[in-house]
Amino acid sequence: MFFVLSKTVSILLLPSNLLIIAGLTGLALLPTRHRRAGMRVAVTSLVLLLAIGFLPVGYLLANKLENRFPPWDASRGAPVGIIVLGGTISPGLSADRGEPQLNQDAGRVLAIAKLARQFPAARIIFSGGNGALIPGRPPEADFVYPLLDDLGVPRARVVLENRSRNTEENATFTKDIAQPKPGERWLLVTSAWHMPRAMGCFRRAGFNVEAYPVAWHTFASGKFPIAESPVAGLHYADASAHEWMGLLAYWLTGRIAEFLPAP
Repeated sequence: MFFVLSKTVSILLLPSNLLIIAGLTGLALLPTRHRRAGMRVAVTSLVLLLAIGFLPVGYLLANKLENRFPPWDASRGAPVGIIVLGGTISPGLSADRGEPQLNQDAGRVLAIAKLARQFPAARIIFSGGNGALIPGRPPEADFVYPLLDDLGVPRARVVLENRSRNTEENATFTKDIAQPKPGERWLLVTSAWHMPRAMGCFRRAGFNVEAYPVAWHTFASGKFPIAESPVAGLHYADASAHEWMGLLAYWLTGRIAEFLPAP
């Protein structure tokens, strides 16, 4: 039930979707006796859409998440293992085009090549199943090996976990494969704005990992680019709202121990 709700309710609650629904509701009220209220709702939703689109609201929310965990300190020495979370390959598009198709979080997969060369003795696990609500699509992990061939990483270096559908299952299923021993150091590779929720899930699963954030979308200094169109602002608002809602839902349901995990 949690998985289904997370894939449906969260979509409806995205800022752009909420405001569009509100605007359409306002327009639907115009021919009725609630015309004045409908006009207020429609105008307010339009103003808020433009404000979120042009102002750095979503960008600053994303920046707060991305700066939560600092870049990994390599001076601490080589890790025993490396876990790379999925969410960077589109299974449906990859199957349709016949080759792996990466999204804006491609830094997760690219980190495999870098870390495999930097730490030749480390175990590497890629965790990514099919997170789509409608089953039938291949798991994301099915498209990792062709990417490794292109990156020059031997397939034998990477173990695939292809059952997980969300971050909680990433942690649970990866721990089953890794069987970490006390005192071992494992890196967790995922997008910077996803790192707080991922770290919370691995801690809840009893798997002690060190954050290795990648795929930043905002500046470390907090400065923000000038919006050329409201589309970019709405993208940041939706993406950051999705992650903040994920943190809240995972915290309220006990999947993470604290609302905003910290180093």
